[in-house]
Amino acid sequence: MDSIANMLTSLMNAQRLRKARVVVPYSRFKEELAKLLQHKGLVATIRVQDGSPKQLMVTLAYNEETGEPRLQGARRISTPGQRQYVKQQEVPYPIQAQGAVVVSTSHGLMDDREARQQGLGGELVCEVW
Repeated sequence: MDSIANMLTSLMNAQRLRKARVVVPYSRFKEELAKLLQHKGLVATIRVQDGSPKQLMVTLAYNEETGEPRLQGARRISTPGQRQYVKQQEVPYPIQAQGAVVVSTSHGLMDDREARQQGLGGELVCEVW
């Protein structure tokens, strides 16, 4: 089971239904991915709910003028059955101009622009726009 794909699907489905927030099972990787999405302005806030089991609460972001979701789409690139790795010269550009390709590097998760600036390659996690 691909927990990252499940998280992205949960975010997209919640935005289609105009939900304010969504709760997903916690993992450090998901928390870092949510922080990256927050830094890009695609989600509003994130919070870890303690308990058994831990959960990650993500508050969704919408455009104030039009009410459209800021996270328009997401596509999982590397799956558990087929990992996709790239060298620093091969980091792809996002299909959508305002989007980003999330890369898992030896220095943590970062978007494609930051990975190119730092000269790092790694696993292609997903593309968001």
